[in-house]
Amino acid sequence: MSISIIPFEKKFSKEFKELNIAWLEKYFYVEPHDEEVLSDPEKYIITPGGTIFFIQENDKIVGTVALMKIEDGIYELTKMAIMPSHQGKHLGQKLMNHAIAYAKAQNWKELILYSNRKLENAIYIYFKYGFKEIPIEEKNPYSRGDIKMKLDLRS
Repeated sequence: MSISIIPFEKKFSKEFKELNIAWLEKYFYVEPHDEEVLSDPEKYIITPGGTIFFIQENDKIVGTVALMKIEDGIYELTKMAIMPSHQGKHLGQKLMNHAIAYAKAQNWKELILYSNRKLENAIYIYFKYGFKEIPIEEKNPYSRGDIKMKLDLRS
C-alpha cells in the first residue's frame, strides 16, 4: 500500500466534491456555501491564494483538505474529509501534519477552522495539534459551526 500526499490538480475536482459531500451528508447536510465552494474549488480556494491537498493510496484519492485564504497570512483549514472505508487509519492526521507544515513553510501567521462540538474526535485532534478555541465574532459561514479554533503558526 503506497500512501502519498499530492497537491490539487483540476482532474481531482470531482473527488474533492464527492469526499466532502459524503462526509457532510453523514454528519450534517450540504449547505449552500458548501455546494458553491465544492462545485468550483479553483474559483473559491485556489485562485484567491489557497491550496488543496489529497491523500492518495496507490492511484485512488482517499482524502482531502483545503487551506482557504481569509486574508494575508490567515487561512481557514477546511473541507477535510477521508473516505469512510479509510477512516481510523490516521490519514486525517497525516493530512493535518502536512497542512500545518505547509502553512509554516509559507510563513503564514495562523490557521483557523470552524467545527461542531458533536465531532468529539475531530475536536480532540485539533486540540492535540495546538489549536485553541476562540470566540466566533463574525458571521459564521456554516450554520453547523458552533466552535471556532485558531492555531498560531509563529509559536
